[in-house]
Amino acid sequence: MKKTGVVYLVGAGPGDPGLITEKGLWRLRICDAVVYDSLASERLLDEVRPECRKIYVGKRAGAHSMKQEKINKLLVELAGEGLLVVRLKGGDPFVFGRGGEEIMALSQAKIPYEVVSGVTSAVAALASAGIPVTHRAVSRSFHVMTGHTLSDQSTLPEDFEAFAGLKGTLVFLMGLGNLSLIVEGLLKQGKSAETPAAVIENGTLLEQRVVRGTLKNVIEMVKEAGIGSPAIIVVGETAALDFSSTYRQPLEGCRIGVTGTESFGVRFLKALESLGGTGAYILRLSMKSRRGEEAMKKAYEQLFAYTWIVFTSANGVKEFFLGLLEQGCDFRSVGHVKFAAVGKGTAEELQNHGFFADYIPDRYQVKDLAQGLRSLVSEEDRILIPRSSGGSKELNQVLDEAGIFYEDVALYDVEWDGTGEKKRSEALKDLDYVAFASASGVEAFFQGSEEDAREALEGKKVACIGDMTARALLEYGKKADVVAGVYTALGLSEAICRDWNRGKKDS
Repeated sequence: MKKTGVVYLVGAGPGDPGLITEKGLWRLRICDAVVYDSLASERLLDEVRPECRKIYVGKRAGAHSMKQEKINKLLVELAGEGLLVVRLKGGDPFVFGRGGEEIMALSQAKIPYEVVSGVTSAVAALASAGIPVTHRAVSRSFHVMTGHTLSDQSTLPEDFEAFAGLKGTLVFLMGLGNLSLIVEGLLKQGKSAETPAAVIENGTLLEQRVVRGTLKNVIEMVKEAGIGSPAIIVVGETAALDFSSTYRQPLEGCRIGVTGTESFGVRFLKALESLGGTGAYILRLSMKSRRGEEAMKKAYEQLFAYTWIVFTSANGVKEFFLGLLEQGCDFRSVGHVKFAAVGKGTAEELQNHGFFADYIPDRYQVKDLAQGLRSLVSEEDRILIPRSSGGSKELNQVLDEAGIFYEDVALYDVEWDGTGEKKRSEALKDLDYVAFASASGVEAFFQGSEEDAREALEGKKVACIGDMTARALLEYGKKADVVAGVYTALGLSEAICRDWNRGKKDS
């Protein structure tokens, strides 16, 4: 009997990916398919499993999007395939999120579902702008209305008069296109022209902008500031308050673009966010496995002959053990082997597979790994190095000089997957730093037109994860401004942080 899947309606929060609930994040990490909106942060998509299907359905005022009926049908079809489906919605599923309509369709099809509440922008965006929805002796209540359906016939809905007469804080979501109509309606229903009003663009995000005024001048102020969607309109006495956060994180206001694999990128972006920075992919590098090719098959067959296995990346660890099982072997095949890992991240991935690294260099780079191995192994040892086909030759040179036997086998290739070029050109305009996580990333960035790539980097600071990556960049005529001494995602983010704050002090 065919198993029916489940649909989780998950509120993604107001935009800042850190404001999703823990429960919502867990649902993302286990799902087979995610159906997501424009208002949900794309950073959250990094949390899903690599094999998860990602389906974009739009849903933003004034922009092309999938019809709600088609979304309902899609959810039913995906769950009908036996999949765990996350319907990722900006804000909260039941705050103008049309979650009820989707539930009705699921119920009719007898599809089980769960609603995971999200933080609504009606509260969070205001808090981010320093506007409390309630405040003692100022506002004892707040009221939320959708603004994008007000002008179907260029008129206000019948209940607008009652809404306009409410005391407390009035919040209009998705109403920027109808700002004039809303203001005129409020004035007509008796609101004073001196009533405080504010408009918040991109609430909770780095791009957030806030305009504060009154009903008398807020329309003109919004036009002058060039405020755009998505935006929230706030009317009431609390709109005059400014309780904006006074704490500043060390990377606050800093925008960093990264080239790298998804495995590295997820760790790097999280490290940036923990320091208050904002990161985005310029281009992604994909990993093409070669674990099923003849060279690796031979290495698996001869595991009994090796005394050390050396890993230079977490990706290498994952691929090696996947291939091990595919070849009909189990972990007993490497029970006699010692393991070396280039750094902490690689060692942690090795530990995830049930093994502790016997050697990790103090500095997480291939050169130090090679020097350390030289002092640990002898001419009787046989070393297997399963790694990227573009791996550093420094390891080979040191082992060759020491007369140590090794097999350097290509386990995978790292290459640009061809996506992200448009985003890269657009994102570079607003970046403070461009970060390269590998020499492969440098090569991918300059692929095509080197001159255009160099021009794109003009005025941007460039950060590299280590000396080898910096040397690869220099070959294209660009010197790195920041070179991380610790070759990890956290090490690179902290190096950028030090440079960013040094520059602020100098200015």
